[in-house]
Order: sequence, then structure tokens, then C-alpha cells
Amino acid sequence: MRKLFSYLKPYLGLMAILLVVTYLQVMANLKLPDYMAQIVNEGIIMQKSSAIYENGGLMLLVTLGAAVCSVIIGFLASRIATGYARDIRKQVFTTVESYSIAEFNTFSTSSLITRSTNDIQQIQMVMIMLLRMVLMAPFMAIGALQKAFITAPSMSWIIAIASISMLSMIGVLFSIALPKFQMLQKLVDRLNLVTRENLTGLRVVRAFNNEYKEEEKFEKANADLTDLNLYVNRLMIIMQPIMMLILNLSIVGIVWYGAKLIDLETIQIGDMLAFMQYAMQVIMSFLMISIIFIMVPRASVSAKRVAEVISTPSSILDPQKPRKFPKEGNGRVEFKEVTFSYPGADMPVLSGINFIAEPGQTTAFIGSTGSGKSTLINLIPRFYDVTAGQILIDGLDVREVKLEDLYKQIGYVPQKGVLFSGTIKSNIKYGNKKATEEDIEKSAQTAQATEFIEKLEKGYQNEISQGGSNVSGGQKQRLSIARALAVKPKLYIFDDSFSALDLKTDALLRQTLQDETKDRTVLIVGQRISTIMNADKIIVLDEGRIVGQGTHDELMQNNPVYQEIAYSQLSDTELKSISESHHNNHKGVNNG
Repeated sequence: MRKLFSYLKPYLGLMAILLVVTYLQVMANLKLPDYMAQIVNEGIIMQKSSAIYENGGLMLLVTLGAAVCSVIIGFLASRIATGYARDIRKQVFTTVESYSIAEFNTFSTSSLITRSTNDIQQIQMVMIMLLRMVLMAPFMAIGALQKAFITAPSMSWIIAIASISMLSMIGVLFSIALPKFQMLQKLVDRLNLVTRENLTGLRVVRAFNNEYKEEEKFEKANADLTDLNLYVNRLMIIMQPIMMLILNLSIVGIVWYGAKLIDLETIQIGDMLAFMQYAMQVIMSFLMISIIFIMVPRASVSAKRVAEVISTPSSILDPQKPRKFPKEGNGRVEFKEVTFSYPGADMPVLSGINFIAEPGQTTAFIGSTGSGKSTLINLIPRFYDVTAGQILIDGLDVREVKLEDLYKQIGYVPQKGVLFSGTIKSNIKYGNKKATEEDIEKSAQTAQATEFIEKLEKGYQNEISQGGSNVSGGQKQRLSIARALAVKPKLYIFDDSFSALDLKTDALLRQTLQDETKDRTVLIVGQRISTIMNADKIIVLDEGRIVGQGTHDELMQNNPVYQEIAYSQLSDTELKSISESHHNNHKGVNNG
């Protein structure tokens, strides 16, 4: 929570001005009952017409001043609250961007969206109310109490009873409402989650004819949120009629008791009316505070949730004394006794991983599902940090360089192709803003993407929907590969990036990639033997350990795990045909 308060520092000057203007408005409001009392006592009862004009004129001037102060307060309150919300939202987004995958797993996506939007909006709304109304309330209450005691001390007990009654009611309602508001934000997260699942998985829902089931899930989440909202609002709405009841009973009490005092000539009529105005100001101050109490419990929960995001540090940080990659390096990768365990896991996912991927060569990884292929690849760009051992790129431990410098060395194509809203051109240029038209076209051609881009009406200017929902899986993968190629990195990482391609496109893509990446290091994670069999080195993983390294022919002769994978995908005839073709290709290259 302290971090949230620290973002108020740029607005302390405006808040000081707001405080002064608020004080002036309160003083103006407190003067009005005095003028009214003088008009009644001197102008009406004592028949002094000059008192009516003088005090009436002063009342108009004071009212005008109070109106000007009110406009200034509204402007400053909105300026401070919206600026503060903007800064907090920016900080939340920046913090989330710095998170590693471990921190992302701590907060769900739906919860992070709610915290970045709904929660910050709650804080902003309450802050405006605090600065516009509640900041004035203490000044008004204290000033009005003081004035009321000076004007008619014998009637002060009426205000005291009213104040104690209101404070007791606010305390009881607040204690009941706070736990409900904590539940409310969790239900907002739940509704957000169900909605996202329905929208992103719409095709799957329809394919399995589960629309009614998903509607029931949404209806339950929606009904739970609605019911709790209704309960809380009904609870809070009780406050206003009770406040008005206390206010009206106080006025009746003042008139009844004041009439007796006037009859005894203890106070004048004007003083009683002024006291009534002061009593109303005191009660209205509590009413303003009670209004904010309707929003404070929910905003306090929101503030804690936002502070939780901001105060959660990323486990992947830049080193204090970073080193620089050598300019002559070509992306040589070395794993030295690498072991990795997910946070909280009992067993390591990877154990004792040792291998070297040389520049100019393609190193491929294959293994059964859950063998640790993608996890191994994700350790190189530091999506996670190794539990033990070292990962070296051009002789430098990846933990010894800045993340920015590390990412510049890598062209990464994830297992699930991700595109951003914009155009095909903007997506290919995403990793290299300086890429020329020639670079973009060459990257697309190498990735076999020109085949479908040229058929589009707008070509490279064709719009891409959010998440690439208007292109197929294969097109998405090819554009993701083109994006990595446009960066022109020293190290290419393809995490099962050819799975959505047909065999013909896959073969053409691998052939053109060889020419494009001939002096760079290439790492490929694959599920299909045909995708990785031409690699210079194939590493076979099984249950987080390396159980074989070599070429396709070598592994087919002496590695049972690789053989099992190969025979599960291809027949003996197909494997023999592929091996002969593979052998002839290598022979031709050597002769050349």
C-alpha cells in the first residue's frame, strides 16, 4: 500500500491548493447562517431594513465565492484522481510486462485484466469523492460544531446525540460490508475468466454443442455477482434514509427545544435558525462521509489487489554489473549441467543437461510429450532461470547480460503462434522497427508466407485481428517465423513452430531456412521426424534427461527412444526411403 501512496508525490502541490480552496469554501458556508441570523434578528424583528440589504448582499457575495471554490475543487479533484489512476495503471502494466512466466502463473490473466481496469477505476472514483466531498466534511463538521456551541450551547446535546447515532450506524454497516466487498472482486475475476474462456474457445464450444453448458456457467457467475452486488447495495442504501431520519428528528428537536428557549428569552429566533443550519451542516458532513463509506470498502480491496501486483517483483532481473556479448559471436549455445525445477515442484523437470549447439548448424530436440523440450528452450531467453548449472551464449552466462541485450541475440518463434492487431507488415516488423520493405518481403518469402499474402486484396497492408483470429494456424506460424527472420538474430529458436504446416510447405520452409541461417545457430523443437531429421545434431529427451545425441542415421541405429518415435510416425518403407534421400542429399552437398 505504501507504493500506491508514493505515486501521489507529483500531485502534492495540487492537493495543497485544493486544501486551501476547500478551507475557503467551508469558511464561506459557515458564514451564511450568521448573516441569516442577523437578517432575522435585526432586519425583521428590530425593523432595520439596512441590515437586510447589507447582510443579504454579503450573503450573495459569499455564495458566489463558495460557488467559484466548488468549481475549482471539482477541477483539481478530477485532475489529481485521473492523473493518479493513469500513473498507477502505467505502473501495473510496466510491472506485468517485466514478469517472468513464474509471476504470470501467480496471477491469472483474467485477474490481471480486472486489476488493471476495474480495480483502478474503483480507486479513481473514490479518490474523486474523497477530494471533492469528504475532504470538506471534517472541516465543515468541526467548524459547524464550534459555531453551534457558540450560538446556542444549551442545545448542543441534540447535535451530540445525532452524531453518535450516525457514527454507530456507519461502524456497524462498514463491518458487515467489508468482507462482502472482498468477495465481490473475486466474483468479478470469476466472471471475467468465464467470459474470456467462452470468447477464446467459441469454436470448440460450438463443435461439441456445449453452448447451453457454457451459458449455465456464465449465468451462475453472473447471478452470483449480481446477487452479492444487490445485497451490498441494499445494505449501503439503508444508510441514506436513516441519515435523513436522524436529520429530520434533529430539526424537530431543535425547533421544539428552541421554541422553549425563545419563550424563556434565553436565545433569539435568528440564533435558533442559525443553530438549525449548523446542525444540518454537521449532519450533512456525516452524510457525505457515509456516501464515501459505500465505496471505500470496495476501493480498499481494489487498492490491495493493485498493490499486490506492483509489489510483486519479477524473479528474472538484469544483473547489477552486466556484460556485453562479443560482436564477433554467432550465437554458440552451451548447456552445462543444467537442472531446472518449477517453483514448488518436488521433482526437477530437467536434470543434468549438457550439449553444445554450434553456429552454422541446426540442433533439434525431440522426445515424448512432457519430456521437457519446450521447458529447455524457454530457459535460453530466461523465461525461467535455471535451478542449477549454466547456459552460455557465445561464452557468456545468460544471467550476466541485460535482458534487452539477450533478446537482441534471439529470434524466437513460440509453440503457439501469436500475432498482434495491426497489419501483416506491422507484425513482421514487430521485432525490428528498422526493417526495410526488402527485408520484410525476403523474410516472408523465406517463411513461405508470400504464397497467401499476395492473394490478399491489400497484401502486406491486410489487417490482422487480435490474436490473429482471421488467419489459419499455418499462416499464423509462417508469419511468426517471418517476424523472427526479420530481426536477423544470431540465434534462432523454433519451438515446434512447423506443426501446423503441411509436409510440402514444411519441406520448402526448412530448405529456405538453411540458406538464410547458414552462419547462425538454429535450435528446433519438433514432434515430427520429418521436420528434424535433416538437423546436424538431434538431441533425444526422455523424462527430463538427454538419452541420445547424433544424426538421424546414428540414432536410428543405436537409440531405442528415437526408434520408437520414428516407427510410431512412419513405416519401415517410408523410413528407408527418407534415409536414402537424406544420405544422397548429404553426399551431393559433400561433392559440391
